[in-house]
Amino acid sequence: MMKYITLFLCELLIFLSPVLAVNPQIRNGADQLDILLPLLKNKRTGLVINQTSRCGTTPLPDALNTQVKLIRIFAPEHGFRGTADAGETIRDGKDIRTGLPIISLYGKNKKPLPEQLQDLDVMVFDIQDVGARFYTYISTLYYVMQACAEQEKEVIVLDRPNPCDYVDGPVLRPNWKSFVGMLPVPVLHGCTVGELAQMINGEGWLGKNLSCQLTVIPVKGWKHGQPYSLPVKPSPNLPNDRAIALYPSLCPFEGTSVSIGRGTEYPFQVIGSPYTNAFSFQFTPCSLEGFDKNPLHKDRICYGVDFRDQTATPASGAHTSRTTTNGTLPEEAERDLPQGFSLKYILEFYRLYRAKAAKDKTFNAEKEFFTRPRWFDLLMGTDQVRRDILQGKTEKEIRQSWQPTLEKYKDIRKKYLLYQE
Repeated sequence: MMKYITLFLCELLIFLSPVLAVNPQIRNGADQLDILLPLLKNKRTGLVINQTSRCGTTPLPDALNTQVKLIRIFAPEHGFRGTADAGETIRDGKDIRTGLPIISLYGKNKKPLPEQLQDLDVMVFDIQDVGARFYTYISTLYYVMQACAEQEKEVIVLDRPNPCDYVDGPVLRPNWKSFVGMLPVPVLHGCTVGELAQMINGEGWLGKNLSCQLTVIPVKGWKHGQPYSLPVKPSPNLPNDRAIALYPSLCPFEGTSVSIGRGTEYPFQVIGSPYTNAFSFQFTPCSLEGFDKNPLHKDRICYGVDFRDQTATPASGAHTSRTTTNGTLPEEAERDLPQGFSLKYILEFYRLYRAKAAKDKTFNAEKEFFTRPRWFDLLMGTDQVRRDILQGKTEKEIRQSWQPTLEKYKDIRKKYLLYQE
């Protein structure tokens, strides 16, 4: 009887959820308990989840707790509740509502240990991705699949749409593999988590001839290229659709001295630096609970571009501009969101640093801009982009360097698509 009550309540919440006013016909994998519950019957279950893991508006552990033998929760970067800063170590704990122990996969170990899987039959992965290679939830997926393959445990992926559904950018090269780039895919991979899981298995990326026993519960009512607005912010500094759209193009700034708005209430919606004071727009990063407690340029004024308001973009699509002491800068017009992955912001700000260096011989543009060059390269998945920027190449010329491997990836991707393009 409780099974049918649980199903009814979940379906009711899905129907009543205001989220579905934006995504009315979409049913995520977690919303399909009629398919999931039989797969988990009499199985000791671990959940790899965070705050995005919901059946309708109900957290997934709450939706499953009375019908499934839940053993423990595994939490990725930002923690089970999704409130920790980027890169912040996550500690083990306990879920107050269900009493389940929470194991951090962003603390002492990023890969589940054998003893943490020993008393499990199956792992359920349900985390919302944003479509970018350096967003670490897919690195957690990789390690979960690898650990389960080694211990002969089943993995069930509850799929969700890709809100930034493009295939673009350089493909990761083997020498630049890290937790912000575990897979040989482009910056924007154009897959759902379920499709990536199938690709990881099918392409043998787990290594040692491993293959994971994998089941994917696909999304219903969604296809590639269809817009999808997230009901819950996937991490502290991606609070809305605009930030998610800009994230792939702005995240590489994390390897530079340019702020992407961490320490403000509009992260990944503004960019600026103390060195680019030709811009009229300014913001001051500060310690901000729920966003970032120790941001770059904390308590310093940054000058740059505000992407929050698109009204300044002409209907014709032609860019307006504002003349400053450093020349003509696309301050107003650059507010339009990129369709895919763009280098124009990186190239424009580096140009401004070079202009400052031309006037001030004590200012080294390369060192002052690329303050963390290795981190920039890890995010890009190659050092070629940075070297091309330093050589003064245009975006078109830089793109030519990654186009051959990008085309090869597109052919691989086709084999694993679950949804119409």
